[in-house]
Amino acid sequence: MQSNTPKNNYDESQIQVLEGLEAVRRRPGMYIGSTDERGLHHLVYEIVDNAVDEALAGYCKNIIVTIHNDGSVSVQDDGRGFPVGIHPKLGRPAVEVCLTVLHAGGKFGGGGYKVSGGLHGVGASCVNALSSHLQVNVYQDGKIYQQEYARGKILYDLKVVGETGRTGTTIRFWPDVKTGQNPEPGIFETGSFDFDVLKTRFREMAFLNKGIRIILIDERSEEPHKAEFHYEGGIVSFVEYLNKHKETLFQPPVYIEGVKDGTTVEVALQWNDGFNENVFCFANNIHTPEGGTHLEGFRRALTRVVNEYGRKSGQIRANDANLTGEDIREGIAAIVSVKLVEPQFEGQTKSKLGNSEVRAMVDQMVSDQLQVFFEENPSVARAVLDKCLQAARAREAARKARDLTRRKTALESAALPGKLADCSERDPSLCEIFLVEGDSAGGSAKSGRDRHFQAILPLRGKILNVEKVRIDRALANQEIKSMITAFGGGFGDDFDESKLRYHRIVCMTDADVDGSHIRILMLTFFYRFMPKLIENGYVYIAQPPLYKITRGKTEKYVYSDEQLQAYLKELGEGAKPDIQRYKGLGEMSAEQLWETTMNPATRSMYKVTISDAIAADEMLTLLMGDDVEPRREFIEQNAKLVADLDI
Repeated sequence: MQSNTPKNNYDESQIQVLEGLEAVRRRPGMYIGSTDERGLHHLVYEIVDNAVDEALAGYCKNIIVTIHNDGSVSVQDDGRGFPVGIHPKLGRPAVEVCLTVLHAGGKFGGGGYKVSGGLHGVGASCVNALSSHLQVNVYQDGKIYQQEYARGKILYDLKVVGETGRTGTTIRFWPDVKTGQNPEPGIFETGSFDFDVLKTRFREMAFLNKGIRIILIDERSEEPHKAEFHYEGGIVSFVEYLNKHKETLFQPPVYIEGVKDGTTVEVALQWNDGFNENVFCFANNIHTPEGGTHLEGFRRALTRVVNEYGRKSGQIRANDANLTGEDIREGIAAIVSVKLVEPQFEGQTKSKLGNSEVRAMVDQMVSDQLQVFFEENPSVARAVLDKCLQAARAREAARKARDLTRRKTALESAALPGKLADCSERDPSLCEIFLVEGDSAGGSAKSGRDRHFQAILPLRGKILNVEKVRIDRALANQEIKSMITAFGGGFGDDFDESKLRYHRIVCMTDADVDGSHIRILMLTFFYRFMPKLIENGYVYIAQPPLYKITRGKTEKYVYSDEQLQAYLKELGEGAKPDIQRYKGLGEMSAEQLWETTMNPATRSMYKVTISDAIAADEMLTLLMGDDVEPRREFIEQNAKLVADLDI
């Protein structure tokens, strides 16, 4: 009797083995993180990382990156050039092996590189696998060697195509982009490289590797853009760059360096008169935004040395409590860079360094050298201690205000701001809160919302510019207290994402200059007090319509002048439409506000993201800080970009 149970065909024939680079093409996210714009730029970084590895080894000084107008990018260096000899085990030229075999490269022992970043030897081959076309030229021993590939597959054997007096490598690649004409399915959503994104990354790399010169050229416009980065000061120049719009307590920055067991430690630090901490950590040139053992060692040493000096100098009295790390790091700009042979990163994205031995190395070097610096510069040390003590007094003054803004439990919900019109839904992932300026707009929003999942918090006037005040002053501001209490997650070092009461925080302001100013004040507050809100995608900007166009019984809302012109062109000749220009949310009825700006089915919203924390800090300091001249220069340079300004 036959069984009706289907046969289990899971046997040896079901086990797939992906040949060569096919695994990379099948699961690109595992190797480069994503296939969006971020992953696209990662291709460039991987090739540049190879050139930087040559620089770290002492053989490369200049790297030229060119964005060509045919969608390709080339990276040229003056290092030794990829080896072209036959690989002893694989019987193929070494350059071909590096570009077609995963985990092949000079980073796995054998003395190729002592220190390297990149993706542990999968970088160049990944770029090849994810490119529709790639060409490599190697300049070595007076000859130019060349080979080309299509989606990781060899088009022809390595050959000599000319003579040369230089050394180095040039790799030019065309990312495999999804297009209608592409016979293959394609990999990337976009093939458009962002000049500013690349510029920011290469500036960072030049800071971290003093003496190296990186040139970025964009050939896509009539007048090619060019940016050149070269810093003999290395990370000292980096700290000066971070503090360029700020008043510093001393000059130049403190520079600390040392080598132990093959690991190089570099630290540069300088205090300014501001209130924000800017410490950026790197391991083998890779930014580690979540820190790790190198950051832990730095913080531990900094806190201990400042407290010990404070007690020794008498500025911290015998009965006083020690300064906290938070007090000491107020207004500090610092770079912590380590270069080690075997980095251990936590997670594929390499956002945190895990090498336990690095903690003690950084701690010891910072302790020893910062102590000497304070002893040799007592006036500087005194100024630093004074600032830290002021921060401690402000922290104590803020403690009471902080307690008032902590999240209340459901039983204490009466402590939520009185003007908050809350929603009934209790699952934060389904809830959103609209921050609205003014009573009239707040009234329309409260009447027009869906009370089930939408909360409204009206704000009165412009909130405090937190860029210019300490935490105690900020927490004394009623509007800021209302927002912290309503959100529920706390702020600063105590911020707890899991306690947020809403997972969409929407800035809904008028479409004019005042509305833009209120919005930037809100974003400054979020970035300085609750950066995780922005980093993890909780903050949005509502897009109210600019115009209502009525012709007969037909009504149409448009959100920009470009949309207006396009719609008028679409209407063509005929009865002239009535065009209403909205200058404020308060001019709209509750029904109009719901339909155009708040209804998830019809609205348009921007999510606020941070692709570069250093650039974000620089821009907020420039726009919201005390230094007027750079702000005036910025406005003069960018005023021409504003076509229609309402004043």
